[in-house]
Amino acid sequence: MSKIERFEDIEAWQTARELTQAVYGISNEGAFGRDFGLRDQIRRAAVSIMSNIAEGFERGGDKEFMQFLAQAKGSSGEVRAQLYVALDIGFIDQPTFDRLSDMATRINRMLSGLMKYLRTSDLKGSKYK
Repeated sequence: MSKIERFEDIEAWQTARELTQAVYGISNEGAFGRDFGLRDQIRRAAVSIMSNIAEGFERGGDKEFMQFLAQAKGSSGEVRAQLYVALDIGFIDQPTFDRLSDMATRINRMLSGLMKYLRTSDLKGSKYK
């Protein structure tokens, strides 16, 4: 694993940023934009992925970082669940669902890999460098 000096260096955070941009884009349109409950919830969940990765990294300890990565994974699952709702009620089409769901799934895989690395690394307690 290459040296991580800032949370912005974490690939999962970068992909979560792309997902958040896409979620904001689709949830601005049509009926989705007027369904304030679903719109706001999926946006909060997407932002939560990025935020938890960043906050956990900045706290500086591997145990806390792992907890925040687990929260980010949960938020990614929440985005996927809400994408199903949006698909089922016709707010998004199947290709949009597939693209965003795949992105969220990739984030989860990256987070799982990072968590595994942290559990088995010799860097216990260090700043992940």
